[in-house]
Amino acid sequence: MADTLLSIVQTINSYLSDYILFFMLIAVGLLYSLRTRFVQLRYFGEGMRRVFGNFTLRGKKQAKGMSSFQALATAIAAQVGTGNIVGASGAILTGGPGAIFWMWVIAFFGMATIYAEATLAQKTRKVDKDGNIKGGPVYYIITAFKGTFGKVLAGFFAIAITLALGFFGCMVQSNSIGSTCETAFGIPAWLVGILLVIICGFIFLGGIQRLASVTEKIVPVMAFLFLLGGLIVLIARIQYIPATFAMIFTYAFQPQAIIGGAFGVAIKTALTQGAKRGLFSNEAGMGSTPHAHALANVKNPHEQGCVAMVGVFIDTFVVLTLNALVVISTLYTSDGILAGGYTGAATEIVNKTNLTQTAFGTVFGAQAGAIFVAIALFFFAFSTILSWNLFGKINVAYLFGEKATKVYTVIALLFIFLGTLASNDLVWELSDMFNNLMVIPNALALFALSGIVVTIVKSAAKKSS
Repeated sequence: MADTLLSIVQTINSYLSDYILFFMLIAVGLLYSLRTRFVQLRYFGEGMRRVFGNFTLRGKKQAKGMSSFQALATAIAAQVGTGNIVGASGAILTGGPGAIFWMWVIAFFGMATIYAEATLAQKTRKVDKDGNIKGGPVYYIITAFKGTFGKVLAGFFAIAITLALGFFGCMVQSNSIGSTCETAFGIPAWLVGILLVIICGFIFLGGIQRLASVTEKIVPVMAFLFLLGGLIVLIARIQYIPATFAMIFTYAFQPQAIIGGAFGVAIKTALTQGAKRGLFSNEAGMGSTPHAHALANVKNPHEQGCVAMVGVFIDTFVVLTLNALVVISTLYTSDGILAGGYTGAATEIVNKTNLTQTAFGTVFGAQAGAIFVAIALFFFAFSTILSWNLFGKINVAYLFGEKATKVYTVIALLFIFLGTLASNDLVWELSDMFNNLMVIPNALALFALSGIVVTIVKSAAKKSS
C-alpha cells in the first residue's frame, strides 16, 4: 500500500515540478523583471544598505511584529536549509556543473519575484484589535480574487503550507539533524529529538518576538561558519578555481561532455535541474517567506521589498554558490573522483546526500569534513524548522483562529520528534507535493496583482528622484 502511494505521489510531483511550476515560476520572474524595469538591479544597492547599514545581532525589541532585519533573518532561515546542500548536490550530479549557471539565472529573476511577494504581503497585511499583525499570501490571494473563489484558493494555500512546512517539512528537517548528529557524534537520534523538542517548544511558546530574537542571531552565525569553512577549502584548492568557473560556464551550454547523452537531452537536463533546484532553494514565488516580510515594521512596502531581494542573493549567490564551488573544485577537477562525470564506480562512492561531506573531506579529512557539514546542517535545518513552524502557525490562525495555534504547536512538536526517529521516502515526497501545490495559488495571485507592485516601484522612483 505504502509503495503504491509513494509511486502515485512521485508521479504527481514529477508533473507538477517539471511542467506546471517550472514554467509558472519562471513566467512570474520574467513578468516582474520586465514590468518593474529590473527592480533587482535598480534597487539592489538600497537593499544592501538597509540590511547591512546598521547591522546588529541585537535588534530593538518590537512591540508587535519584527524589525526589518529580523524579518529578513526569519526569511533566510527558511530559505537556507538542507536544500542548499543536498539540493545543489543533486543538481550538480544530475545536470553537471553547468546546472549552477542556470541556478544563478533563476535566482536573478527570482529577486524580482520576491520583491513582489514582500511588497504585496506588506500592502495587504491586517492589524487586529490587539495590534497583532497578520499577513502572508492568504491575504493578497483574497485581494486578488474576490468572493468564494478567492476564499477557496486562500484556504487551499493555507492547508497546503501547513502540511508542507509546518508538519511534514519540519519532520524531514529534524530527520536531517538526528541522522547527521548520530553519524558525526554518535548521539542517538531519539535523544537529539527530545532535546530538539524542548528547545523548539521554548522558542515557539515565546511567540514572534522570541523567534525573531533567535533568528537574527543564528542566521548570521550559521552563514559565517559555513562561509569560513568553504573559503578555507577554496583557498586550499585555489589553483583549481579558474577551471571550476570554466566548467560551470562550459557545461551550462555543453553538458553532454560531462553527463553524457545527446546534446538536446543533456542541455534540457542541466537547465531543468538548475532551474528547479534554484527555484526551490531560494523559495521565490513559493509563498513561504512573505509571512516573515509581512511582519516587518517598515515605513512603506518598497523598503521590505528591497530587503527581501537580499535574501535571495544570500541564499543562492552566496551560500549555495559557495557549496557548489567547493564540490566542483574538489571532485570535478582533474584529480577529483568525478572528473569523468557521475558514471561507473563514482556512483557507488558518492550521492547527493554525502557529496558535500566528501568534498569538504578532501581538505579537512573525512571525519572532520563529516563533522563540519553535520554542524552546518544542524544550524540550517534548525533555523528552517523555526521559520516553517511560524509560517504554518500564521495559516492555522487564518483558518481556525488564534486558539487553534496551541493545538498546532503540540502536533508540530510531535512531528519534529517523530522525524528524528524515522523518515521515509513517502514523507519526503508528501512534503514536496504539498510544497508544490501551495505554489499554484500564490503564483496566480502574483500574476493578478502585478499592477499594484508596479505602482509601488513607480512611487519609490518618484521619491528617490
